[in-house]
Amino acid sequence: MTTSRFHKSTNGLSRLLALLGLLVMQSGCATYYSHYAMFPAENSQGEPRTVRVSWQSAEYPDWWFLSDRATPITLETQCSERVWRLFDDSHAEVGSCGGGIRACGGSKLDRLASGGRLASSNDQCMAVNVSDPQARIAAVSGRLELLVACEPASVTKGEGKDAVNIDYIRASTVPYTIYTRKTLRGSLNARPPKFDNVACDPT
Repeated sequence: MTTSRFHKSTNGLSRLLALLGLLVMQSGCATYYSHYAMFPAENSQGEPRTVRVSWQSAEYPDWWFLSDRATPITLETQCSERVWRLFDDSHAEVGSCGGGIRACGGSKLDRLASGGRLASSNDQCMAVNVSDPQARIAAVSGRLELLVACEPASVTKGEGKDAVNIDYIRASTVPYTIYTRKTLRGSLNARPPKFDNVACDPT
């Protein structure tokens, strides 16, 4: 009788601990967000374009053992096939072109706007919040400063009918100030607007 009651008590305690553990795990789950901005700028040829930046983040409660995380920042320029991705030190793909949030030069694709030489993978072509070498994408919210130090070595790739535009946002010694929107992932307005491709049609 005593043994039976002991087993029942132990099983009940185990179930209670499992339930408490599940509740703790659920309360520690991340909240997922989408971040994006669309803003006007010129490409390297001085043509007016819309530029889009976007990324996603996972935010945990302050008391949780995991730190907030974020995907790389994606930068796209209207009418162009060139897609830039900016990483920080939390990403395995991060390049060796400095600290903070950055994108390194592509082989034979980019030139340094200052000096004009071809950029290498050791040259920083884009940076976010460049004054903070420890910057993390997960900590960016609401406002960012984008410094563009490179220009395309060629604005097109391929020839004839197969040629595609690979131009991108114009280099500037003064950072672009960008105000971003933050929305819950999965909500109706979680995705950034699409580009209007009418401006890309040849005249």
